[in-house]
Amino acid sequence: MSPPGPLDALRVVAHPLRLRLLSLLTGESLSASEAARALGETQANVCYHLRRLAQAGLVDLVEETRVRGGAAKRYRHNPLSGSTLVAGADDATTALLGTLSGELARRSTLATGAQLAFTDAEVWVSPDAWARIQSLARELGTLVHDEARARDAGLIHLGATLAVFPMRATTAMS
Repeated sequence: MSPPGPLDALRVVAHPLRLRLLSLLTGESLSASEAARALGETQANVCYHLRRLAQAGLVDLVEETRVRGGAAKRYRHNPLSGSTLVAGADDATTALLGTLSGELARRSTLATGAQLAFTDAEVWVSPDAWARIQSLARELGTLVHDEARARDAGLIHLGATLAVFPMRATTAMS
């Protein structure tokens, strides 16, 4: 089987459980059974979605150990794999953004609100500003992923959703 293209990878992450798996596997490597317990899902369901993420190149198999006659595979999300998600596929981009909005709604139920850093905008910017905005968004994403740690009582449980994207021109300016 040939490796999936960028459109396939974009479609793979347009599923709420897969987004949660990517987040979970950023701070630590886990097996399907460990991830299932952490997410309150069945092992079979998580295993299926982990295979899809691995096929898309979004998680790496980092360890395989023998357990009771079987193999326990531990996966970790490589944040740089997100660069395979490229623009140009409007239907997949729409699906991904819809999934992100659902995940943001789920996370909002866990938000304390005490230290919210927030921005929202639908604006017009110069091409130079757009290039800088993209660069800063990637830098922020890299920082969040690089600082991710295994769950621990002394750490701050952080939710982060950032998507910057060009929009089609519309005739009405509202």
